[in-house]
Amino acid sequence: MKTSIKHIITNITLMLSLALLPANIVWAEGGDPGGFASLIPLILIMVIFWVLLIRPQQKRMKEHAEMIKALKKGDKVITGGGVYGRITHVKDNVATVEIADGVAIKVKQDTIAGLQESPAPQEKKAHKDK
Repeated sequence: MKTSIKHIITNITLMLSLALLPANIVWAEGGDPGGFASLIPLILIMVIFWVLLIRPQQKRMKEHAEMIKALKKGDKVITGGGVYGRITHVKDNVATVEIADGVAIKVKQDTIAGLQESPAPQEKKAHKDK
């Protein structure tokens, strides 16, 4: 994973230096940079921000909204506060989550962080052995 981050940083640095090159050449020659040539670095930075930050965040928000719509009774979930539980009732953007036998709390649906993943079969066996 670290190699991919290094790769991304290297690519960003290369793109920025290439984008700034025309403006630097004009400045070194003592001329006045053209209107569009001075906007190229700004446009490139905006595109980089969109690709690296805004677009992935929009994708995560869309996936979370789809997960919230698909919640149903019996789903094991994790709330934004880190509470694990099982949904017992869903109505009007509020979910009732049972966190222990006979203990249920009401949470706003969009505060549910995600579905609880079941441990792998080997992990279950290891927990039983202890």
